[in-house]
Order: sequence, then structure tokens, then C-alpha cells
Amino acid sequence: MTPLEQKVVQRVASMTGEMVEFLRQLTAIPTINPPGENYLGCAEFVGARLREFGYETCYIAAAGRPEHTPRYPRVNVIGRMDSGGQNCTRPLLHFNGHFDVVPAGAGWTVDPFAGTVRDGKIFGRGTTDQKAGIAASIFAVEAIRREGVALHGTVEQSATVDEESGGFAGVAYLAEHGYIGRDRTDYVIITEPLGVDSVCLGHRGVYWFRVTTLGQAAHGSMPFLGVNAISKMAEVVSSLERDLQPRLALRHTSMPVEPPAARCPSLNVNSIFGGQAGVGQAGVGQAGVGQASGGEAGGGQPGGGIQTPCVADRCEAIFDRRFLAEEPIADVKGEIASLLEEIGRSDPQFRYQLDDLMTVLPVHTDAASILVRQTAGAVRDVLGTEPRLISSPGTYDQKHVMRVGLVEQCIAYGPGILHLSHQPDEYCRIDHLVAGAQTMALAAMRLLSAE
Repeated sequence: MTPLEQKVVQRVASMTGEMVEFLRQLTAIPTINPPGENYLGCAEFVGARLREFGYETCYIAAAGRPEHTPRYPRVNVIGRMDSGGQNCTRPLLHFNGHFDVVPAGAGWTVDPFAGTVRDGKIFGRGTTDQKAGIAASIFAVEAIRREGVALHGTVEQSATVDEESGGFAGVAYLAEHGYIGRDRTDYVIITEPLGVDSVCLGHRGVYWFRVTTLGQAAHGSMPFLGVNAISKMAEVVSSLERDLQPRLALRHTSMPVEPPAARCPSLNVNSIFGGQAGVGQAGVGQAGVGQASGGEAGGGQPGGGIQTPCVADRCEAIFDRRFLAEEPIADVKGEIASLLEEIGRSDPQFRYQLDDLMTVLPVHTDAASILVRQTAGAVRDVLGTEPRLISSPGTYDQKHVMRVGLVEQCIAYGPGILHLSHQPDEYCRIDHLVAGAQTMALAAMRLLSAE
């Protein structure tokens, strides 16, 4: 590190208390997705801090997106700071982080939205995934500014919505409307929690599809008169596990996906819905909740809801197929279609419908690119260890930056331990927060030729 870089790294460390308090306040805003709560307030909170730190800010509502509603508005914020006083001085480095979080769920030993600090950690839903990344990138650049270092180019910071549900009203919307794109954006660092010692180059692909099996209704006491759609779905699941899964286990990618087990393709059953949904509560004040009352027309129905005895005539399942860069998407889809057709040939009562729900192609940034080399060098200088160059098993907003915005140099780098995401008692280590910010500060200085 140069003496100037050392001063900036030290400045970041001196701002630890400020950074932790900002993250605590950010965590206290319950930006829960679904349904998309408190997005506007969170965007305004981040925007206010960006203005305080010298950025020009703008708010971008995802107008025209179906999820952008008066009750749950989808609002993103961008801050821009350039060295030349022009609208967009190149090169332009864009930091991005999403502020939506998954529901807290059960099992917490602390308030998930209190930002509790204990044992060198900040606890709360979204601390790791990924509000710590937003805090780190903002304070990284602020450390550069407070040291009076001149950057040659532009820094942008965006805090966006809906990454947990696909990012279509967030980064995808920004890319579609020209806020992120190859004509103006040179480098993008998405501050996802892939580990402070790792630079993430990209991710595998995903194909979500729905299979609907169609049966024939009949009275539950005479199931031989009908065709049970749930039983037909069992054939689908069994065939996928018996015939497809072993083939997937033999395939491997050259991408450095972590953990290594994710270097094979995967298939997961996300959900299955079949038969009748329970309606109302059963037997309260009569047989009691969950107690049988002794008749098909009485209370105490299975699942605590009112049902009638019918053979299920419809069953739906949603599947999540993760595929490799080496697997053409046409082959991935064709493999599923062929398997269903084969079941139909062997079972004349098998009727089904196959629907595509979402397709995301793999993305990968060249390890020899300037962005990767400079960020990896910053990790090396801050931590004193050789950085890992990895790929993610799951997708994140890099897909929109590269596939929609056509920006060639995009990575994920940020504080946090990935496997803590979405877990009870999620936390981010404070030393990881600081190290992540120090690394981002060095990377920004080197990418924008600091003086």
C-alpha cells in the first residue's frame, strides 16, 4: 500500500463506530420482502446519508412494474459523486446493494430489527444479507473523501429493492432505464456477503418451472372411480429423483462455484399444492381444534380446515433447476419435457401441463479483468492473504447488470458470511464490516487513479 492508501485504510478503521451505528439504524427499518414493507422510508434514509456525504441523489420508482403499488411502492435510490463536475465523468464505478430482507421467521434469541451489538457482531435480519454491504461501500468512499483524496472519475452508490424476489423492480429496472449500462458504467461491485476474503465472479443459471398434473375427481370413498392428481405428481417427483438426479451428479462446471458440491447441477422441489385447501377452523367449541368429531361432515378435519371427501383432480409443483454454464438452456428445458413425455407414454392416465416461470442464464466476469485484479489486490493488501476467486451457487443482481445493462466488468464483494443469510440470529462481524470497507476503499482508489 502507498502512504496515501494506508491513511485511508486507517481512516476507515477510525469510522467503525459511525459505520456500526448506521448499520444498526438501517437494520431497524424492517424492509420485509414479501410484501415490500418500508421501502420508501429506507431509500430516504440512505439517500439522506448520501447527500450528507456529498452525493447528488435521485429516487427511482419502478413505475409500470406490477409490484410497484401505492401500498408497497418500489423505490430505489442512487447517489452520484464525480470529480469533474460533469454529469458523468469516466471511468464510473458503481456500488450496489439491496435493502430488502426476507421475513424474520422463528427461532431468534434477539429482536431481529433491533440491531443488537454483542460479542463483536451486529445481529439482525439483513445485517449480512446485505445491509452491511451498503454500509461498507458508503463509508469506504466517505473515508476517501475525508482524507481529501481526489478520484479521477465518478462513484455511484445505489440501494435497491426486491433482490430477494428477483430484482426486477430494483437493479433490472435501473438497467432497463439506463441508470446502469455499458454506455455510462465501467465497473460494478455488488456488495453481497460472499466473504471478505473472496471475490465473486458470477453465478450459475436457474430455471424455475411448474408442473400441473390433471386427474379426475371422484368420491373419496370410491377412489377407483377417479384419477388422483397427487399420485400422478408423485410419479413426476419419483422420476426426477430416479432418472434425472443421477445424470446431474455426473456433470461438473469449470466455474469456481462455492461450496464445491454446487459445481454440479441441482434440482429442488420448491413446493407442492394438491387437493382441497382447508377453509375455516374446524371443531372449535365442539370437538376442539385438531380433535376428531367422528364423521366426514363434522369438525376436526385434516389440517385443521373444512374438507370434503374427494379425489384430487389437480396438483401443482414448482421446481428449481440450477444449471451450469456448460449446459445450454435449450437442453435443460428439453430434458424436463422429455422426462414428462416418457411418463405419459408409460401411463395413459398421466395428463399434465408444463409452464416456464423464470430463466436466468449464468454470468461470469473474466478473472483477468481490471476490476477483478484491483479488487483482489485490495483484499490481499488489507487481509494479508491470497483472495479466493469464486462463483455463487445462487443468482443475485449481477444477472441484470450483465444481461440487461451489458456491463462486462461486474463482481460481488462484501462483508458477511453467506450461510448466515436468512437464518435466525443472522449477524455480521464488525471486523468483517471494517475489512470489507477498507478493501472497497482501496479498490475504488486504484480503479479511479486516486491522487
